[in-house]
Amino acid sequence: MSRIGARFARLPLRSRLAMLVGLAVAVAVAASAAACWLITRDRLTEQLDETLSSVKVDDSYVKALIDHCNGQPGPRFQPTPYTVRLVSSSGYVCRAPNKAGIPAQRADVLVAEGRLASTVRTAKDENGTEMRVSTMLYHGPVTDASGNPLAISVAAPMDQVTQPLNHLALVLLFVAGVGVLGAATAGLWVARAGLKPVDRLTEAVEHVARTEDLTLRIPAEGEDEIARLSRSFNSMTAALAASRDLQQQLIADAGHELRTPLTSLRTNIDLLVRSEQSGRPIPAADKEALLASVKAQMGELAALIGDLQELSRPPEPGQSAIAVVALHDVVGAALERARLRGPTLTFAADLHPWYVRAESAALERAVVNLLDNAVKFSPLGGTVEVRLAGGELTVRDHGPGIPQDELPHVFERFWRSPSARSLPGSGLGLSIVARTAQQAGGAVRLRSADVGGTEAVLTLPGAATPPPGAPGP
Repeated sequence: MSRIGARFARLPLRSRLAMLVGLAVAVAVAASAAACWLITRDRLTEQLDETLSSVKVDDSYVKALIDHCNGQPGPRFQPTPYTVRLVSSSGYVCRAPNKAGIPAQRADVLVAEGRLASTVRTAKDENGTEMRVSTMLYHGPVTDASGNPLAISVAAPMDQVTQPLNHLALVLLFVAGVGVLGAATAGLWVARAGLKPVDRLTEAVEHVARTEDLTLRIPAEGEDEIARLSRSFNSMTAALAASRDLQQQLIADAGHELRTPLTSLRTNIDLLVRSEQSGRPIPAADKEALLASVKAQMGELAALIGDLQELSRPPEPGQSAIAVVALHDVVGAALERARLRGPTLTFAADLHPWYVRAESAALERAVVNLLDNAVKFSPLGGTVEVRLAGGELTVRDHGPGIPQDELPHVFERFWRSPSARSLPGSGLGLSIVARTAQQAGGAVRLRSADVGGTEAVLTLPGAATPPPGAPGP
């Protein structure tokens, strides 16, 4: 059985559908044909029984039968389609001379004894012919030789029922065969027509797998499952194409950004190597400046690679570090790090409790990036204002500000303002902030302050009090 199932599973889908449709129709037709045959058989048998029970036997015919069975001469029996016999209570059977005998059964004797009103059964005569026998109590004046009452049995051949049933069986078999064959053909046609969209989808998937062409789209018409699957495939390929474009753009931008510090680093190292090889030492001040430049370029490369790793790191399923985080504590820790990077600046902080669901390390990195941005553009001795209230973190500097036409680009990867390209940075900090805010269900925006400077606003959903089970203030 399992071998048959395995072979069936290896068949093409349309062949399986056609076979299943044909099998279903065959079962339905067979059940209908069997029901029709059984109902017809019962109805024909019932009609034959009614006919036999309605046959009237004259008293003269009964007396003639008794005389014949007693050896007395009597009138000649006329041919009749029925077999008539007399059954006494002692089990004696009397029949016409031109008819085959049918043995008496216990039910026939019970009718003769008056203990049973009538009986109808199927029996075989002496010639093996199947007969339908109806036995009833005789109420006439004639009795057997011992004066016992008699029962009259009227029988007729069952071929009145079996012949029409045989013809009906042949007709039903032919109709069922034609129906099953037609159903299998229709099932194959329906399977082919219904699976055409699946064929198109299969061809599209194979084309994408073969050529990696993610621009292919499948026409999706209607609202059925195939149309929904086609639209889902189109959405998937569009998302993959967009992701690939972003990946290629990220690689191209990263290569461009890495080229500048690497070129500067290579130039400085070449100067140092050439000085050692030629035996002409570089002045101490110039050598110190070269080493400082090499160190700065190495730090810039390390920062750029770290930002790239952070930006490209996908979330790990089942290993999410998302938990309830006290945002005010995160901002406080980030402020301590920012004070070390801007020792000449004043940080004015106004932090109110706010609890969010986020990844603590990523959230702190995002806040540090906002503060680093403010430190970078603040003038010496300036003030950075940090305020957290109602889930809105505002970081404001008093630097030169950002022109309005540049604000839409500040969160793009590797985008740097023309006025800031001489400053250290990778151009990825605000992109990391935007991604972290999105993952936490919030948003971030930059705007020009009223009296100069830039204001960064990070909004995160949460609550002013920790939920049950979360660490308190």
